[in-house]
Amino acid sequence: MIGNEVAISWSDGTETFYLMERLRALSPSAENQGEKGLFGEQYGGTDQKEFPGVIVTGWVPVGGYGIQFSFSDGHRTGIYSFEYLREIASA
Repeated sequence: MIGNEVAISWSDGTETFYLMERLRALSPSAENQGEKGLFGEQYGGTDQKEFPGVIVTGWVPVGGYGIQFSFSDGHRTGIYSFEYLREIASA
């Protein structure tokens, strides 16, 4: 973590920097994104797109495929796959 960013150094030698507030806004959790029902209907999720002042307070690796961040607002249910982190880096 550097200031208000999380830095990831990838195995190919590249580095990516993520604003902590943006990581929180893009959490892939069902709490944040919602879930699809059997027939495609959307359940849950939030319309909140900004999380001013929210910071990453910790993280743990998940298997060999991702990271679970903990945030200062108590959110910690999103699992960010490495693929997803690469995807949101270029968005």
